[in-house]
Amino acid sequence: MIRAALFLVLLLAALPARAEEVVLGLSSEDVSITATFVGSDILIFGAVKREAPIPDTEGLEVVVTIEGPSEPLTVRRKDRVFGIWMNVEAMSVDLAPSFYAVATSAPLREVLTWTEDLRQGISVDHAIRTVGETEGISDPEGFREALVRIRSAARSYQLLEGGVEFSEDTLFSASISLPANLTEGPYAVRVFLTRNGQAVDIHESVITVRKVGLERLIYETAQDQPLVYGLLSLLIAITAGWAASAAFRALQ
Repeated sequence: MIRAALFLVLLLAALPARAEEVVLGLSSEDVSITATFVGSDILIFGAVKREAPIPDTEGLEVVVTIEGPSEPLTVRRKDRVFGIWMNVEAMSVDLAPSFYAVATSAPLREVLTWTEDLRQGISVDHAIRTVGETEGISDPEGFREALVRIRSAARSYQLLEGGVEFSEDTLFSASISLPANLTEGPYAVRVFLTRNGQAVDIHESVITVRKVGLERLIYETAQDQPLVYGLLSLLIAITAGWAASAAFRALQ
């Protein structure tokens, strides 16, 4: 047993350290949602740490992803029935990120092979999980594409090819815009260092998005005291209606 343990220690000591590693920094690790929040820009920057000189081989690239909290949802397809637009088919999605951004130092398929993309779950198509939810659906891929198209139009899904500035195969930076309609929770940041389409190092971090001030008070009241929230909403609506009516009479 002692000989085996000694052999294992010597073996681990003999293993070489990773030749290239990512050192990462964020402009902010906390995003506060207030009543006047209109979005935020996050700067991701860093460098490639090496134990040896830069290899002569080419193909070194950087991919950055930011993924918001995932949630189940239902995607519906409308069609005209007897002259009326109606929901005719629906597909449930197990989990879909509320926000997802991918920034790359070159076109996606130049920095990442399809197999490596699937293995790491990097592109938004692989981040949406629909396992076991497509039975009986005539065109599940069409539903997935519609979800990506709708959320891309709202800037909730972003593909920023060339959005990472990578200089001298060492320093990199990327700026990603977070929209105003953020979901509260942890946002996972991943940075992939790739060579010839394969990930050689991965660095992970987290950005915390949370409501503060009046927004936080309203959210907690709605979640913890729904009756009080409903009564307050009713009171505000009545007061606003009365004030508008009084102002209208005064103007007459």
